[in-house]
Amino acid sequence: MNNKINVLVVEDSPVAQMLLVHILNSDSRLNALGTANNGEEALAFLNRNKPDVIVMDIHMPGMNGFETTRRIMETQPVPIVICSASLNPAEVSQTFQALEAGAVAIVAKPVGLGHQEYENMAGKLVETVKLMSEVRVVKRWPRKGRADAPAAIPAASEPQTSPTGIKVVAIGTSTGGPPVLQTILAGLPRDFPIPVLIVQHIAAGFLPGLVDWLNQTSGLPIHIAAHGERLLPGCAYLAPDGYHLGLGASSQIALSKQEPENGLRPAVSYLFGSVAAVCGANAVGVLLTGMGRDGADELKLLKELGAVTIAQDAESSVVHGMPGEAIKLGGATHVLPADKISKLLLTLVTRRNGNGGNES
Repeated sequence: MNNKINVLVVEDSPVAQMLLVHILNSDSRLNALGTANNGEEALAFLNRNKPDVIVMDIHMPGMNGFETTRRIMETQPVPIVICSASLNPAEVSQTFQALEAGAVAIVAKPVGLGHQEYENMAGKLVETVKLMSEVRVVKRWPRKGRADAPAAIPAASEPQTSPTGIKVVAIGTSTGGPPVLQTILAGLPRDFPIPVLIVQHIAAGFLPGLVDWLNQTSGLPIHIAAHGERLLPGCAYLAPDGYHLGLGASSQIALSKQEPENGLRPAVSYLFGSVAAVCGANAVGVLLTGMGRDGADELKLLKELGAVTIAQDAESSVVHGMPGEAIKLGGATHVLPADKISKLLLTLVTRRNGNGGNES
């Protein structure tokens, strides 16, 4: 048993609890170490045992999943995977609050045995639990930066093509992305003079809740992108479920049902490739925390065209797969912690676009 990944299941529904235990124990590398019916039981369990991962429901009687996550991460941090079936707006908001409190991933709660989506959803849960067991967690990831000064831009790293003003910021992220997006978007002023396009890999159905949650702390209007929509300065657009997000020739949003890239739709690679084709050097590409390598090659392409490119550093990433691959390829102009990225974006826009950027 020593070589297995031990998992605590926190779930108030007996049927769902049994299903989750069955799924976890069906994999040779996983072991359902125990179960808890609510947050209080989970905290008591942790006083006696040390699981490698916790699979946590959000809506529970007594102490809910958000409060339980907060308490765990403040006292005895363990990687927590939020596993929720509810798309009720209030509960979805609590799901993202749990990520803000330190949970490392969200997965959709698998449907029952015999359902056509069971194998896919169960596989996603198992894959996520395995990956998150390797994540090093700390007590409450700090929201404030280590210094208040804007991030410096080394003169030697400026593109040599002397591009004109920046037309768009393109951001791609996956596992661990929502809290980082919140940090970046909250750091941009309401009068930020250019649009922001975002691909966030997330379980189907959670995107509207993510948008609502991000809007609670950002001065920028944030919404799900619509095909043909004209890009507006100071607005952020997230790729909808099941569609690639790209730019049309006239700088309007172009959604596509083309084949998945890197097994994904939406794909960061599609967004970055589209921005490279339309904007070239007049863009900023940002690749954040996430498993795999989606967007790494295209971030390098943007850099080669003269665009400024940013990769999140390993220390502040939940999973350093995507940005790490881009760094290995030499695709990052800057490697920064999450809490420094908005400062750099403001500095870049101020230099390139005049006085539109406001660093106050």
